[in-house]
Amino acid sequence: MSTQSLGEQTVDLLARLVPLGCVNDLTADSGGEERAADLLEEFFAGLPVSIERITPHPGRTTLVVTVEGSAPHGDGTPLTLVGHTDVVPVDEAKWTRDPFGAQIEDGVMWGRGTVDMLHLTAAMAVVTRQVARRAQAGEPPARSLVFVAAADEEARGGLGVPWIGENRPDAFPWDAALSEMGGAHIRGRRGGDGVVVVVGEKGAAQRRLHIRGDAGHGSVPLGRTSAVQRLAQVSVALSAARWPTATDEVWAGFVRAFEFEEATETSLINGTYEGDYAEFGDLAAFAHAISHVTVAQTVARSGGPINVMPSHATLELDIRTLPGVDDDDVDAAITAALGDLADHVHIERLLSESATASSTDTDLYRVIEAALRRRYPGARVVPVLMPGGTDLRVARRHGGIGYGFGAYDSGASLGHIYAQLHAHDEHIALADVRATAEVLHDIVTQYLTYR
Repeated sequence: MSTQSLGEQTVDLLARLVPLGCVNDLTADSGGEERAADLLEEFFAGLPVSIERITPHPGRTTLVVTVEGSAPHGDGTPLTLVGHTDVVPVDEAKWTRDPFGAQIEDGVMWGRGTVDMLHLTAAMAVVTRQVARRAQAGEPPARSLVFVAAADEEARGGLGVPWIGENRPDAFPWDAALSEMGGAHIRGRRGGDGVVVVVGEKGAAQRRLHIRGDAGHGSVPLGRTSAVQRLAQVSVALSAARWPTATDEVWAGFVRAFEFEEATETSLINGTYEGDYAEFGDLAAFAHAISHVTVAQTVARSGGPINVMPSHATLELDIRTLPGVDDDDVDAAITAALGDLADHVHIERLLSESATASSTDTDLYRVIEAALRRRYPGARVVPVLMPGGTDLRVARRHGGIGYGFGAYDSGASLGHIYAQLHAHDEHIALADVRATAEVLHDIVTQYLTYR
């Protein structure tokens, strides 16, 4: 058995995962996560685990590693750790270090995926191996532990966890899961420390608006409104609209963590705030996103020959929804925003996925909360909604609970961590890699024997 600490084992494994460069460019033949699956399968060699490789497309392998619990079947909810091994592409000219070199300088490791999310995937593997070693020594956990090293998360999982959820839902348990993007700190204005746990994520409600105009010759425009002109009117109307806002307890807890003065806090929580979210500093856009249905106008098309007034235009909207907001609510909000213009617009639904969220009134959340408070005495544990998506949405849609976990001994702020995502020169403090492994081990061992 290794004499290295769990933290050092995690640093070493991270340094082996980063150079694999499992870059997902959103095409089926990219990724090559089978390389990570090979490495991780070897990592568990000789231990009492069951291993399954799931490969929906050549090279796109998800590895599932299970340590069986000793409790009778059905007695005790298993825990599933969901990491992903793919990373987003890099613009090497914009990096000051080799993006796949796992270079360590002054206690920091540089490389694509170090934050998103190979450090946590490595910690999950190390902790699972530790549990397997205890089982080998005659101390199996009461509950089963499953580690999933998933492919294709960065492309929304068409060949990863969502594919498994649809085609192989029995491949691993969905009941209780941990994945990425928790652990960062929020510093209150009166000195309080908050540590975030992601309890949910926004949904997607992409729309294509088909906008009708009057066809005609460009030389005689009087009395006609071209689709281009009407598209502009639609765009202005959408930009001026007010969209549904969050007034739930998760949003309220996030606001309270900043320790604003009372009037600002009350207006933010009650949905009457009229400002630009500057109070949140580098989290202004984040705070706005998690408190609103957001509507981004991303693609506009119309026109052909310059002398022809077009009768058709399209405007595509990337809409992210809050929990409790469904497709009908979205279409109704668009129609209301357009007013009389709605008579000239047909709404086409594109990708639609509802927002998902898990209760904080669960055994697993209480274990996470207790572990984080042990690590950071006096800190407030703050449940938050995530503006983007993770594989946890699949667990929630299968009836399970899921939380985004992390631990940052460096005190890295939520703004700093989100600025690292998909950015040039991605890097992580080794102290945070070690902390992630140690706190995750605390959570796992507590939960697997929790009564």
